[in-house]
Amino acid sequence: MTIQEEQALHRFETRVRQLILSYRELQAENQQLKKAVSDGKAAMEELRRENKALQADYNNLKLARMIAVNSEDQQAAKNRLAKIIREVDKCIALLNV
Repeated sequence: MTIQEEQALHRFETRVRQLILSYRELQAENQQLKKAVSDGKAAMEELRRENKALQADYNNLKLARMIAVNSEDQQAAKNRLAKIIREVDKCIALLNV
């Protein structure tokens, strides 16, 4: 084997080693990226569940507020009706005299 062939073989071996090293580094990086994507998907799913729960809570609070407002209106209507009934009773009492 000539010196040039030995040098070429040595360069080839060096490049193959570099290629193998690069391949292993890329494999490790690929695994890290896959894990990051998996973690991101899990976090996103958790946030979706939390969002759904918060949306349900919001809807419940909105409904409770609507009911509370209606209850207040109902009480005001009862008070007005009681006042009108008292006035009618007074009028009837005056007519009976």
